[in-house]
Amino acid sequence: MSLSPPRPRRPPLAAWRPPDRSPQDSTWCRPNSWGRQPLMNGKPAFLAWLVTHWLLQPSRAVRGGRQLLQLSYPLTGRLWASRIMDGETNGSAASGDQPLAPEAAEAVGAGEMVITEGKARIIFPGRNEVFYNPVQEFNRDLTCAVITEFARLWLSAKGIRAIVPGEKHAGKMVVDLSEGDMETVQEGVEQTAAPGEVCQGGLRVLEGLAASGLRSIRFAQEVPGLHAVIANDFSARAVELMGRNVQLNGVGHLVTPSQADARMVMYQSKAEKKPFDVIDLDPYGSPAIFLDAAVQALSEGGLLCVTCTDMAVMAGNSGETCYSKYGAMSLKGKFCHEMALHILLHSLDLRANCYQRYVVPLLAISVDFYIRVFVRIFTGQAKVKASASKQALVYHCVGCGTHHLQRLGKVTSHGSNFKYSPASGPPMGTLCEHCQQRHQLGGPIWAEPLHDMAFVERVLGALEANPRRFRTQDRIQGILSMVTEELSEVPLYYTLDHLSSTIRCNTPSLLQFRSALLHAGYQVSLSHACKNTIKTDAPATVIWDIMRCWEKLHPVKRERLSETSPAARILAVEPTLKASFTVREDANPKSRRRGLKRFQENPEANWGPKARAKAGGGISLALQEKSRQHQGKRKEREESARATLGSFPSKRFKQGTCSFGDQCCYSRTPEETSAPGPQPETPALDSQRDCSSLEDPGQPSTPGQPDAPMPELDPPSPLAP
Repeated sequence: MSLSPPRPRRPPLAAWRPPDRSPQDSTWCRPNSWGRQPLMNGKPAFLAWLVTHWLLQPSRAVRGGRQLLQLSYPLTGRLWASRIMDGETNGSAASGDQPLAPEAAEAVGAGEMVITEGKARIIFPGRNEVFYNPVQEFNRDLTCAVITEFARLWLSAKGIRAIVPGEKHAGKMVVDLSEGDMETVQEGVEQTAAPGEVCQGGLRVLEGLAASGLRSIRFAQEVPGLHAVIANDFSARAVELMGRNVQLNGVGHLVTPSQADARMVMYQSKAEKKPFDVIDLDPYGSPAIFLDAAVQALSEGGLLCVTCTDMAVMAGNSGETCYSKYGAMSLKGKFCHEMALHILLHSLDLRANCYQRYVVPLLAISVDFYIRVFVRIFTGQAKVKASASKQALVYHCVGCGTHHLQRLGKVTSHGSNFKYSPASGPPMGTLCEHCQQRHQLGGPIWAEPLHDMAFVERVLGALEANPRRFRTQDRIQGILSMVTEELSEVPLYYTLDHLSSTIRCNTPSLLQFRSALLHAGYQVSLSHACKNTIKTDAPATVIWDIMRCWEKLHPVKRERLSETSPAARILAVEPTLKASFTVREDANPKSRRRGLKRFQENPEANWGPKARAKAGGGISLALQEKSRQHQGKRKEREESARATLGSFPSKRFKQGTCSFGDQCCYSRTPEETSAPGPQPETPALDSQRDCSSLEDPGQPSTPGQPDAPMPELDPPSPLAP
């Protein structure tokens, strides 16, 4: 493909262009009129118009003197953008300022595009042959930040200092050397490691499911102290594309593409005694089948990064499937997203224990539609014995949502010795002490802290020292700041809206409820996994006492509550704690006061997990139809319910007491009112509908006589207006 020289003061357009075709080839436009005028040569003209103006519809935009080519695919609803200048992609100059070279642009074939993320530029096919999700850029940015700090810790023990371009100040290297080693260290001589360079004695990294190789290429270009990166995938098409992207970015000295089963690569590294220092697993769906090999293939103290996107399974929709994959029953509670993190850590520790190894979590987050954990793997028989005491079962009340944890084991110390024994329990009776409802049993889950706060502080410090390193840096700082504020010793949480809906009262503000807990002498924090969360060391009795005190200030209509409902049983008990809702200054967390980006809105339409890549590309018609049917299904359900209620007459309208007017969901037409003469019998459930049932479907028609029929009304006179 021939390329014209770039215009002065304008970078060459590094994006897909169709190859020059002869005028006889009517399926393409002429090179000088591409995207404007297709060849009108008989019947193929329609196909040419379809390809040019609909399937591959180009649109050029200029922003601040920089060219941007966008390829729009109406069939899939996606918008792929190839941004030429790095300022368009991440708002920083850290990614480099040079456009694609002409020889690199020639490597971009028909139907392909160039995607820029961080410092990497990858060729990507327009069809769904190789998986790529632009929403996961936050995941990749966070991984680069975590591995960078892990590399600093790893290399500091070897006397090597990792350097990242753009940092305002480089931290001092702390090395633990004996007196004999101090004599061999020459003053003023320091070995450094920078991104893009091969570091002798550096990290060996494996990306087990690399797809296009974007993550591995970013590791090579943005993470210092790497010795080698293995980018593996089982798909031949993905490995072929990976090789082209490695050559495009000039990182062949660090990144080696590999086509194999990821499990076999890890098992082979263990057999050859060449373990990896970092293993990254980001599969489509569940990583369960790779975890056994991963915990064996890591070196002592190595870093394991795992992503799970099967949140429907881990959030309680299929507890039996969760048990078969992760060895724990998931529960469908308000805390399900954080419980998914505890389940994954339990599964990792359980598999590591089989080989006398154990895990030490560095960071575990639940964000968007997936969870991501970073753990270190160590070996130690004594520590493995204590693993049972780190796991717990979860008792969850189906009525009020109260939860209790029951440890599986306990450790008793006798001087320098430890005794390991089963724990005693359960921590509650058969029924919930607050609402007299049954419990669901979930787990076992990881009951220890999710994060290493010292390590998270190191990552935050590095981000503050290099404020323009990542495009999603503001969100990374916001989430990590919330992580540092969490109560590490308190698993799971409550939500304010659920506590209020349980007793049928309005919701207190977040600051008021947090202040009430602080006034009572307990600790409280938010959770990064969900908004309006309450993570506290206060027992459930204190939490419900605070809600009872709030209900006294904002009373509910108790005559509407069923005697057996959780709300009636909770409110029937007088509070033993006098709660104060005066807002305290320390009730507002620092991340909230600073206005950090914590819970962002969906960045684009149809946002979320993308379709699985398949050979030949494209998305099946069945999947497209399923996606179309599920769009706006809740809105359609509400409209359908309102249309169904419209077939029933409004009792209050006939009585002349309806105050809803046109907003009433029941029929108000005179034709549907009862006429003189005998009326056919109708079920009491249908004939006694009124406007009030929309507000409270569970409210009885008459207090004390919920099943009593309503008195019949006299038929209206034909002369009545």
